[in-house]
Amino acid sequence: MLRVRNLKCFYGRIMAVKGVSLSVNAGEIICLIGANGAGKTTLLSAVCGLLPTWTGEIEFEGQSLKGLDPPAVVRRGISLVPEGRMIFPPLSVMDNLRLGAYTMYKKKAAEAVEQDLESVMTLFPILRERSDQPAGTLSGGEQQMLAIARALMARPGLLLLDEPSMGLAPMIVEKIMEVLEVLRSRGLTIVLVEQNALAALEAADRGYVFETGAVLLQGSADELLADKDVKRAYLGKDYGDFYDAV
Repeated sequence: MLRVRNLKCFYGRIMAVKGVSLSVNAGEIICLIGANGAGKTTLLSAVCGLLPTWTGEIEFEGQSLKGLDPPAVVRRGISLVPEGRMIFPPLSVMDNLRLGAYTMYKKKAAEAVEQDLESVMTLFPILRERSDQPAGTLSGGEQQMLAIARALMARPGLLLLDEPSMGLAPMIVEKIMEVLEVLRSRGLTIVLVEQNALAALEAADRGYVFETGAVLLQGSADELLADKDVKRAYLGKDYGDFYDAV
């Protein structure tokens, strides 16, 4: 579904992504893990048209994304849940959701939008309860649910999530990972950027480990969970000791 070949991304003269190649097949959950500054968010920005300065190839469903702006990428079928959620705090939950469906309104598909609103509020029942509430008054976990639901309102085939667990309690993180599995069961393909490597790998089919703008390791989630370097660097000593003992 998504093919990235020899991608190089720049901020001025600084190369933030250094020749990365990766693939995402339809129906998979792929995770990208690594330290801050490793290039994960930059890669998502390039895919979404938010970072115009890049070289290489990015193809979605066999078509190049080169030169497309963010609205055009969304129309192609890719939605981003950005790091930090970036909801619109003064607007109501419902208005935030409707803004996520702006491409659908352009297609004059108002009835489909209403169906999608019902779908995302069934997926996240708290949003139905808070529908008239200003989004800025939601808890952190509720705001993350809103950000995911807003991205789904565009009816994407590929959902990109950037650090969805950031700052959230473990119980909320678990809920979000469960939702991702539900979405995958419905046919949605997901790319998950996470510093919570354990949660990401437990949810994913495959993963890529980023370091200083390049892919250091790749493999199935089970392979990466068992890799000693991954355990040492990203999963913590206690996890590694436990994993070696079982």
